[in-house]
Amino acid sequence: MQFNTLALRAGVAALCAAGLNGCALGPDFKSPAAPANAGDSYTPTPLPAQTTSAAGVGGAAQRFAMGQEIPAQWWTLFRSPALDQLIRSALAQNPNMAAAEATLRQAQETYNARVGNLVYPSVNAQVGAARQKTSVTTAGAAAGVYNVYNASVNVAYTPDVFGGTRRTLEGAQAAIDYQRFQVEATYLTLSANVVTTAIQEASLRAQLQATREVLDALSKQQNVIEKQFEYGAVPRTTLLSQRNQVAQINATIAPLEKALAAAQHQLSVLAGKLPGEGGMPQFTLASLTLPEQLPVSLPSALVRQRPDIRASEELLHQASAAIGVATAAQYPQFTLSGSYGSSAGSFGKLFDAQTTAWSLAAGIAQPIFNGGALSAERRAAEAAYDAAAAQYRATVLTAFQNVADTLRALDADAAALKSQAEAEALAQETLTLAQQQYQLGGISYLVLLDAQRSFQQAHINLVQAQAARYADTAALFQALGGGWWNRANGVPAATAVSAAAPYGTEPTNRTNQ
Repeated sequence: MQFNTLALRAGVAALCAAGLNGCALGPDFKSPAAPANAGDSYTPTPLPAQTTSAAGVGGAAQRFAMGQEIPAQWWTLFRSPALDQLIRSALAQNPNMAAAEATLRQAQETYNARVGNLVYPSVNAQVGAARQKTSVTTAGAAAGVYNVYNASVNVAYTPDVFGGTRRTLEGAQAAIDYQRFQVEATYLTLSANVVTTAIQEASLRAQLQATREVLDALSKQQNVIEKQFEYGAVPRTTLLSQRNQVAQINATIAPLEKALAAAQHQLSVLAGKLPGEGGMPQFTLASLTLPEQLPVSLPSALVRQRPDIRASEELLHQASAAIGVATAAQYPQFTLSGSYGSSAGSFGKLFDAQTTAWSLAAGIAQPIFNGGALSAERRAAEAAYDAAAAQYRATVLTAFQNVADTLRALDADAAALKSQAEAEALAQETLTLAQQQYQLGGISYLVLLDAQRSFQQAHINLVQAQAARYADTAALFQALGGGWWNRANGVPAATAVSAAAPYGTEPTNRTNQ
């Protein structure tokens, strides 16, 4: 078996050596195809053509436009100039975005360094001068003190006979593409976080306003009950119950103010500013328009659009190239070298015909026995590829789950908002009627108190249901990849230039595939 393996390697070596840089051992990477069973739906049962509608803010019906393209700046669909400006500021000033772009530039320069070290011959010039004394014992009559000047140029080159260099550069190119999609993922996450935090701020502001309105109504009711108690029209228990209700509602304001302040601080940090700098816009749900047309990418296109999937694919590409590097290491390594120089006793005689010297050399090294280390390294590279492939499949599954969850959430959100709007309207009508009946003495105070509590809770639930529709709409755009491939210039968010093509191949640009 060992003889057959060596014979096979010798045959491959002879074929590749016949044309230098002609072979690249190891698997040729191909981008994984979309899941064969993706179909044309993300969910087991078809989605309705559009969601239900409800009265009030955020109640518009949303239509699912399957196969329609997502705008590159998807957040503009919310039609908020303040939101658009805030996202532009965040993309320009957020340190996480700057770090991702800097890491991309690092990957690019790492690739350039490897091209310089591995592809081109190394040329080194050396000039030296020495003064030395030789002993009589070793030099005889020529012993004495003299000067030695030398100058030489040395050239060394390692032909990429078996593609080890090309596979190394292929892996480095994949590292660039991986980081490019990491930039896209950072871009998408940052913009989505700004949108969802702005929605959260608007929701908290609406909840706070609703709570204060309820508190104001209860406080006015308490003033009436205070006077009634003074005249003996109501017992003290009624007054205490009203005071307790006012105190409970008042106690909910501080936590809402705390959460609102935290959301505002978060927006400042996302925009790359200190919380104390101020100048941040204030959002309300009424200032945001709920997109009524929801573009939904086809399932077969999702794997080419999600930045995390594309980044995972590049890790798989790196692992594939590593197999080629490990395979090439099992075959002979060729080296070519040469030098030209001069050595003389005086500087003026350098490069005279009598003082010049040159050399040409070629070498080949074939691993014969290394305790199975090279074979083990190849098997390790293959295992790493299997792990990367499994991680890629896991990323794809998670991506499809994200989209499916968000689509179902949007449909459920619309139904929930409709129910909450109806419940809030009924609670408002019940409270108005209860207040009138109580003033006429038709019902007890406990009945009025229950009506007040029901309305307050229904109003808060309505605000939360409205915010959920906005937030899940933003989550859908994020789950579908954010539309980066539809930018006017067709390039990633990063400002870095495109990577150079791997040595011996055509320029690689897989970003827009």
